[in-house]
Amino acid sequence: MSTTRSGGRRRWVWLLVTAVVVVLLGATAFFVVEHGRGTAATAAPPPAVQTVAVRKTDLANTRSFTGTLGFGTPQPLKGTGAGTVTKLPALGDVAQRGKPLYSVDGHPVPVFFGDTPLFRKLDNPDLTGPDVTMVAANLAALGYQVGHPKTFTFAETLKKWQKKVGLDETGTLDVGQVAVLAGPVRVNSVTAQPGDPVAEPLLTVTSTTKVVVAPVDASDVAAIKTGAVVSVVRPDGQGVPAKVTSVSTDVAEGQGPPKVNVLVTPDDPQSVADLDSAAVQVRITTETHAGVLAVPVGALIALREGGYAVQLPDGTLKAVETGMFARDLVEIRGAGVAEGLKVVTTS
Repeated sequence: MSTTRSGGRRRWVWLLVTAVVVVLLGATAFFVVEHGRGTAATAAPPPAVQTVAVRKTDLANTRSFTGTLGFGTPQPLKGTGAGTVTKLPALGDVAQRGKPLYSVDGHPVPVFFGDTPLFRKLDNPDLTGPDVTMVAANLAALGYQVGHPKTFTFAETLKKWQKKVGLDETGTLDVGQVAVLAGPVRVNSVTAQPGDPVAEPLLTVTSTTKVVVAPVDASDVAAIKTGAVVSVVRPDGQGVPAKVTSVSTDVAEGQGPPKVNVLVTPDDPQSVADLDSAAVQVRITTETHAGVLAVPVGALIALREGGYAVQLPDGTLKAVETGMFARDLVEIRGAGVAEGLKVVTTS
């Protein structure tokens, strides 16, 4: 009786254990299957290929130089002749043709424009030369009739002008009685004082218009030509159209690479009229390729055998020749390369 009960109890325990194991195995299988399905359903797709179209555009390389806006480099002005300085101009005065610039021994010294200074006394009608034609050209520019401008036959006309400007009416003109300048200038500083001998440095003068002086490395100046169109960037960031008006032939030695001064003049003086002196940037285009095919530099693939290629969206490589690199673009050309062609790029 007891043996039968004991055997039945063991069978009941065995059946219970078996049932629990089956349930656990089923749950485990369900979890694995469902977990696998969920993983497959939420897996991230492969990243899309980034492409760009070949486009036709204009490429340009520009360079920037730091310069100083002002009236240019001051030049010394020395008096001529004999006598004592009795009056000097004020800072900022502009020398004008026919108008006095300073005075010597109480007499005004008017300004003439020209390339040849007065180097002798004009008092003989037989005199000819560049100084004679210079005086004649200035009298004519002031509205006087000079007759034969190549010989000093206009003494009577000279007297009329002398009377008007307050000079002795001698009909002759001696060294130091006029100040001969290349053109209108602005008084930048006065270095002499009344009572000094006239044959000494009297003033420093500058251009009457504002210019930018930009020291450029001598190795870079070959790419800059007189007349080149540039942009002057003011301190407020505004760009001002300008032109290169001169490139110095003198090389300045000092700390760092040798420098050459480049002179830049704004097209419209009013665009910088509110600035007396300022540090500016000069931007110049050194090279231009118009109407070329270009892609981002990131679209180029370097080939093992040398050269470059671009990759089409299907993975095909197409060999190309490169031209100008400008900013983040590169000029390309090659068989089958046309505007609108889609290529793979990294940027």
